[in-house]
Amino acid sequence: MRLTRLTALLLLALIVSGCADRQATQPTKTPPATQDRFSQSGKASYYARMHHGQRTANGELHDQNALVAAHRSLPFGTKVRVTNEQNGKQVVVRINDRGPFRRGRIIDLSRAAAMQLDMLKSGVARVRIETLP
Repeated sequence: MRLTRLTALLLLALIVSGCADRQATQPTKTPPATQDRFSQSGKASYYARMHHGQRTANGELHDQNALVAAHRSLPFGTKVRVTNEQNGKQVVVRINDRGPFRRGRIIDLSRAAAMQLDMLKSGVARVRIETLP
């Protein structure tokens, strides 16, 4: 009887912790609706080739040739202008994934977007992102 209760409590703890993990991977709060534009500066990186064809957080397959990106909190489908602060080059991407999960990075870009910003060689670039209407 005691073992059964202990097993039940352990199972309940595992279920609760699993729900907490699942909730942690859900999108964080989006910028307030009253805010027309959202802008942020920081470092951008781009997806490695091994992610091509993998499922993104919104359910699409990642296409390294599409102009898409991952952001921690912007809603899926949001169009974002990304500007490379070193060379002024810009690209517009659509948010379709969550990330990046490296400290200090604000956006993960597809290979095509990184190419347009001329950051393939460096792998990381300082950028400014701005949502578009």
